[in-house]
Amino acid sequence: MKVQPLNDRVLVVRVEEKEQKKGGIIIPDSAKEKPMEGKVIAVGNGRLEKGKRIPLEVKAGDRILFGKYAGTEIKIDDKEHIILREDEVLGIIQ
Repeated sequence: MKVQPLNDRVLVVRVEEKEQKKGGIIIPDSAKEKPMEGKVIAVGNGRLEKGKRIPLEVKAGDRILFGKYAGTEIKIDDKEHIILREDEVLGIIQ
């Protein structure tokens, strides 16, 4: 299935953190926080402002940071994705 976000929305897949051990103890998945970093899969055409289309600053392939509770989680082909607005993106990782 292919999803194309509309307007100023961005489709993101979370970047999984590597498993870390603290003092020899493995933290279970249920106790881990979800990462706030992701990779942009697709972007919309941009927001409409005073009749003009303003393009997005992020593009497909960018690694971004977003808020902990930002966006809406969806499943595409059994993989979790997030659709969020461009203003919910905190920064682009370079």
